[in-house]
Parts: sequence; C-alpha cells; structure tokens
Amino acid sequence: MDRYPAPARPIVAAMEAAAAADPGRAVSFQGAPGANSHVAVREACPDGLALPCFSFEDAIAAVQEGRAAKAMIPIENSLFGRVADIHFLLPESGLVIIGEHFLPIRYALMGLGDLADVKQAISHPQALGQCRGWLRERGIDPVAYPDTAGAAARALEIGDPKVAAIAPPPAAELYGLKTLATGLEDSDDNMTRFVILAPASTPVAHDGPMMTSLIFEVKNIPAALYKAMGGFATNGVNMTKLESYQVGASFAATTFFADIEGSPEDTGVARALEELQFHTRSVRLLGTYPEERKRG
Repeated sequence: MDRYPAPARPIVAAMEAAAAADPGRAVSFQGAPGANSHVAVREACPDGLALPCFSFEDAIAAVQEGRAAKAMIPIENSLFGRVADIHFLLPESGLVIIGEHFLPIRYALMGLGDLADVKQAISHPQALGQCRGWLRERGIDPVAYPDTAGAAARALEIGDPKVAAIAPPPAAELYGLKTLATGLEDSDDNMTRFVILAPASTPVAHDGPMMTSLIFEVKNIPAALYKAMGGFATNGVNMTKLESYQVGASFAATTFFADIEGSPEDTGVARALEELQFHTRSVRLLGTYPEERKRG
C-alpha cells in the first residue's frame, strides 16, 4: 500500500476491501486505480471487482494466493512492442491464458497548472514512448514512473504546476487534476493487447474461433527454426505471433513465444504441435482461449 502515492491509497484500500469480500469476482491488475489495465478489466470483466497491484508479479501472486480469480496483464502494444515479459512471468506461475482483450489506448496530460507551465511529464515508460513525438515538440521532459494512473496521483502529491502526468483521461477526475491536453498518442491506432490469466482448472468456452499460446525451445542446429515451423505450414495453421528471447546466459539455443489460430483439439493444430515437438527441445502450452479479434 505504501508504494502508491498518498492520493491513491484510500481508493486502493476500498478496492482491496471489495475484492477481499468476494475474491471469486476479483480481477487483479498492475497499476494504480485509473490505469489502462483498470480500464481493460472494466471492459473485459464488467461483473468483476478490479484489484490494483503494484507490479505484474503482485497481480499474478494475487491469483496464486486466491485473492483474485483472474489477472489482467498487458503483453504488447501496437506502437511500443512488448509490455509485460509474459514468457518469463507465466510459465512458472501455474496459471494459464483463458482470454484476451484489445484496448484502444488514449492518453491525456493532466496537472495542477496550465499547459504552458509544464516542464516535466511523468508516466509509465510505455506511455512516454507512445507519446514521445508530442512531448518532444513541446519541449517537455519525460520522467519514468511505474504506472500511468499512479503518475497522476504522484503529480497531485508533488503539487508543482511544472510537473504533469500522462495517464488515461478518467484518471484526471479520479485524482482531481485538470486535463491540460488530450490525444497525445503518436498514432491514432494505438492498441494494447491484454491476456487474462487464471488457474488451469478455470473453465474456458470453446464455442468460436480459438487462439493457442505456447513457448518452445529450438535445438542448437542449422535451420532449427525452419524445421520447427514446417508443421504449421503443412497443416494449414496460421501463426499470428512469433517472438524470440534468451533464457540464461549460455546463448546456446533460442526460446520462442508464439500465438497460433486454433485449438490442440483441432486435427491440424494437433499434428503441427506433434511435429513441433519432434524438432524442438521442449514445447509448453500456455493456454487456449477464445479469439477476441480476428488477425489480419
């Protein structure tokens, strides 16, 4: 609690109390009240009780400990790329992906004075990166903070008209700040993809198009990735995301995070995954869930 700026603490306390009274409806998220993740929880889980957590690890721990039924985690942004390192956070958590949600991202500059007064804008590094052009044009220095809505609370706490915050527009009213400018994003199609995490025992509807997320480690041999991908091509399985990363310091082999269309219950997907296992060191499914938005 003390890690939040003082203006946010009473709001956080009230939300924590509501979630504690009904943990089966609680959905944890990273950030202070009013953050984009909070907005995403409201949209994707309208009957849920949003539970603010200071870090992604805290949000996942809330589900592991039974204080929340689900967690809402942002994993990628259309302008700034990867958000949370889900490939590190998820595999050892005991949770799986049961859903996804796409949230259009809109930012406002909010503070205590006027736009002409502002010399610094504090916000999450992702938000600062998504608004870097707007800030540069106005000579406003970006200052990193753990989350967007927390930055709004921090700006109120600082009480200096030269220091403003970049946060979702509703945060201005929540924390009693003036909206100094809107539409700060460097692109109109700014979008963040969230995934919903829950225990593996959580039921998932399979009544429409499905997505499957997985990680796999290729063998350290020539054309390893080419061979690993062959089964998806020959079985007509569309891969919508493929991202590489290293585990440990050996640099001996590469691990990949991938999203594919379909379910392991589908014949083509089952065959593709069987072939993938033959050409890799390991394959781990992270979840199969309804596709909220058609790719392409």
